[in-house]
Amino acid sequence: MRILGIDPGTATTGYGIIEANFSKDSLRSVKFGAIKTSASSTPQERLYRIYKELNKLKKYKPEVLAIEKLYFFKNKKTAIAVSQAKGVILFWAGRNKIPVYEFTPLEVKMGIIGYGRAKKIQIQRMVKHLLKLEELPKPDDVADALAIAICCFYYLKNSCKRCEKRS
Repeated sequence: MRILGIDPGTATTGYGIIEANFSKDSLRSVKFGAIKTSASSTPQERLYRIYKELNKLKKYKPEVLAIEKLYFFKNKKTAIAVSQAKGVILFWAGRNKIPVYEFTPLEVKMGIIGYGRAKKIQIQRMVKHLLKLEELPKPDDVADALAIAICCFYYLKNSCKRCEKRS
């Protein structure tokens, strides 16, 4: 199963596509990176760029989209911008008939580290280890997107009996 993990943002949207084999309990990285937009662009230009870049990822045939659940923000302006980016991403998933799973940062940290207050570097190291990457995934948005995808794999594996027969 191909899982596309997304860490939404208007300046930087991290993404990571993993191949999950439930029967072998294995994961591998397919593609990861960041969609960056210019601060000098209008909000609609930034959101449209995110949409266009997501369309380029369709060729990897993601079957599931896992995205960070927005639940708390210190900065209202940031919350609105991230929510707009998330809306575009959810629209894209709906248009492409890709099921969506949402996970809070706490759920992701618990899911892959086992500790809800894990630091960014711990997430990066665990993602590197689980996906057998040569280097730490950077920037943080990319590591977070891969972590969200991995968390989704564990969620599906543990909550879905038919998942054992997939891949």
